[in-house]
Amino acid sequence: MKSFNFGVLLFLCWIFLSGHLEPLLLGLGVASVALTVFLSRRMNVIDHESYPLHLSSRFPGFFLYLFREIVKANIDVAKRILRWRGASVSPQMIQIPQSQETNLGAVIYANSITLTPGTVTISLSKDSLTVHALSKEAAGKLATGAMSKEISNRVFDQ
Repeated sequence: MKSFNFGVLLFLCWIFLSGHLEPLLLGLGVASVALTVFLSRRMNVIDHESYPLHLSSRFPGFFLYLFREIVKANIDVAKRILRWRGASVSPQMIQIPQSQETNLGAVIYANSITLTPGTVTISLSKDSLTVHALSKEAAGKLATGAMSKEISNRVFDQ
């Protein structure tokens, strides 16, 4: 069933990205999706974590949260670069606890931090993340664990 859902999702993405609805191109799209699904099954890479369909309905709320955080961080970085109202750059390397229970949650957390301007996840371990932040304020905000809680609440509904 996962392979079928994976194939349908790939084909829908193919149609959306190509925009072609001619019979020949649709046939080639079906063939390429079928080959991709076949190879994915052969390599045994379609499993619960690599294809988290069960999380699909919860991601839009998290994407809105992350988009808001990215916009706020962009504004903060611009202020620091332009030195507007005394905002200055004060780089920090911090260790923050990694409180996600699954590998997927930990990766979403690390990537969300990296997507937010002014912060980069340097390393990820089972217990902590090493993060480079552009300012003390950004480091302090990450240290509160608010983003980790949002991931747990909005994505995994814990």
